[in-house]
Amino acid sequence: MKNQDQIIELLNKIMEFELAGVVRYNHYALMVYGYNRIPIVSWLREEADNSLVHAQAAGEMITALGGHPSLAIGPLLETHRHDIGDILRESMEQEALAKALYYELLALVKDNSVMLEEYARQKIAEEEMHAAEVDKMLRKPGDIKSFSN
Repeated sequence: MKNQDQIIELLNKIMEFELAGVVRYNHYALMVYGYNRIPIVSWLREEADNSLVHAQAAGEMITALGGHPSLAIGPLLETHRHDIGDILRESMEQEALAKALYYELLALVKDNSVMLEEYARQKIAEEEMHAAEVDKMLRKPGDIKSFSN
């Protein structure tokens, strides 16, 4: 496969980024307080689980290509902002970065590997669905206009 080393390198970057998401979402879940804590914590823990599944999938692609999965983790920045709105906005930013990585992968594997193209497309769709959900959560009750526009 052409660009195989570059593809493996990018898949490792994706895996590291998704592993950082596991830590980030668990941290967010621990920092939620107030009346709506229980459903928000459950949702954040579910997102941590999703990030782990995404990291594992990237690792499986790496090993399928004969590569070695990284033991590193992506960047983790503590903003010390733990308001639910801040957490959700940070989540949207991180999901946009993840989506950009999957788009980069899609461009790299286009017409090179159907398996990797479909993998990248599936993850892009999942990231877009998650961003849409967070966008809805950031809206005030009764607002139908997208938060991010």
